[in-house]
Amino acid sequence: MAHTTKDKKKLLSRIRRIKGQTEAIERALDGEVECDEILQLVASCRGALNGLMAELIEGHLRFHVLDPSQKTRPSQLEAADELMAVVKRYLN
Repeated sequence: MAHTTKDKKKLLSRIRRIKGQTEAIERALDGEVECDEILQLVASCRGALNGLMAELIEGHLRFHVLDPSQKTRPSQLEAADELMAVVKRYLN
């Protein structure tokens, strides 16, 4: 079972929140809201997308790169943790 299938409920919940955020941006633009408020909405949406991206990358790394059916060496786990730390810093 793929990690996206295993985590489907959680991932769909995240994407529905992001959808709500993009709809809020649309309403703000349509309602001629001040640009600072729109920028805040866009920043929040971008943060949510980056969080989703990090979660998907980590799932991919842990499920496909580090095959859970195979014995993983401690050095591989450490390297995966280091890579995820870099990805999360980049996305934030």
